[in-house]
Amino acid sequence: MSGTFVGMPAFPAAAREAVGDATLRGNLRHATHTIRDKRARAVAELDDWAALREAGRRIKDHTLRHLDRYLVQLEESVTAAGGTVHWAADADEANEIVARLVEETGEREVVKVKSMATQEIGLNEALEARGIHAYETDLAELIVQLGKDRPSHILVPAIHRNRGEIRDIFRSEMGAWGRPAPEGLTDTPAELAEAARLHLREKFLRARVGVSGANFMVAETGTLVVVESEGNGRMCLTLPETLISVVGIEKIVPSWRDLEVFLQTLPRSSTAERMNPYTSMWTGTTDEDGPRTFHLVLLDNGRTDTLADEVGRQALRCIRCSACLNVCPVYERAGGHAYGSVYPGPIGAILSPQLRGTGSEIDASLPYASSLCGACYEVCPVAIDIPEVLVHLRERVVQGGPAVREGNRVVLKPAKGHAAERAAMRAAGWAFARPGALRAGQRLASRSRRLHPRTLPGPGRAWSGSRELPAVPAEPFRDWWQRTHGGKGEAE
Repeated sequence: MSGTFVGMPAFPAAAREAVGDATLRGNLRHATHTIRDKRARAVAELDDWAALREAGRRIKDHTLRHLDRYLVQLEESVTAAGGTVHWAADADEANEIVARLVEETGEREVVKVKSMATQEIGLNEALEARGIHAYETDLAELIVQLGKDRPSHILVPAIHRNRGEIRDIFRSEMGAWGRPAPEGLTDTPAELAEAARLHLREKFLRARVGVSGANFMVAETGTLVVVESEGNGRMCLTLPETLISVVGIEKIVPSWRDLEVFLQTLPRSSTAERMNPYTSMWTGTTDEDGPRTFHLVLLDNGRTDTLADEVGRQALRCIRCSACLNVCPVYERAGGHAYGSVYPGPIGAILSPQLRGTGSEIDASLPYASSLCGACYEVCPVAIDIPEVLVHLRERVVQGGPAVREGNRVVLKPAKGHAAERAAMRAAGWAFARPGALRAGQRLASRSRRLHPRTLPGPGRAWSGSRELPAVPAEPFRDWWQRTHGGKGEAE
């Protein structure tokens, strides 16, 4: 990835500040609970939801196992349909390809469909450095761009803003980007949507170059798919003369039959709809219909390294529905900015440290941004076991060990600041391997329990600063069992 948000501290510090913002917490609580409840009702309509979820998991796992074959098939299909395929190993290469393609058209501005991949590589900033203006057309992305803000949610990037804040942003910033907001604009949703529509309409009609991502790519036909709810995507995908799509290599599915599964699970898990209002599909180019030139930029940017991790690779199943964010108690209180990535919430806590590595302070802290409650796994439409990956990454942060970075096998060093944790785990491992020592330690802890402090000293303060230490029982379980059952259970 192109790096963390500039100036972002580690997750604990960023989250502590966010939790103190009452307005932010109120906005997040209202939005996530609303989406969560609607999703639950939409999912309950399908008797075969569990089967669809399992089918999605299997399709994704199969595709990832044979990704090399399906990517070659996709390239052949796109090329045969009149498109051009480019391969980008990292963010810099992808940005260079897109900037060069735009410059070759002679245009100095592009309209964009909402795209996590282009945010991941920092495409807007890279184009701006080359004198090319990129205009976001998704309503929430427009709010973020006008407000000089950062996205905080996968599906609703401006979820941290309320209607009054959006009105103020439109009033003060729209005029500098194009058509100004109407006089007397209020914070009613209809007026805000109309102001955005009028502002964007002139850009749609003027633009000659469109930039998009894709929710899915179908290998057998070279078809790309974008699902959205506002119609801005349809405008960006059909009106410009040149279309450039930047898509992560994991977004591929083998066939149309496979796509059918995800077109049922994605809308219900994301917007809680039976189907998206706009599902746009295109295959190469067609005379007198849509863009005359189509470029597909296939983005790696750490995905191949992630694929090499047998536990962590399941993060690549993600279809970016955001269901895990809406049920996460940590995200609900800390918000998306605390994650220091365009991928916030539970999926960001396992995806960002794999795409970027755990070398930075914030990436080393992300696997700890969870209570491990498991709610994220329960709602994931492709059954990503996020808690399992979080624990796996925590071990990598604390212990270091073998990993793949930039295609090379390396041995990672333990992250700084975890010496006490490593020592505690080694001590626990030693004790659990020696039943006699464990039994003696348990008896000593029980007999001295009145002397135990209420908080831990030294590095332990970080844990007990917000929790009460559990009370030690009057006797260990082994002793209780021996006393009440006479050891019969152990003998049997």
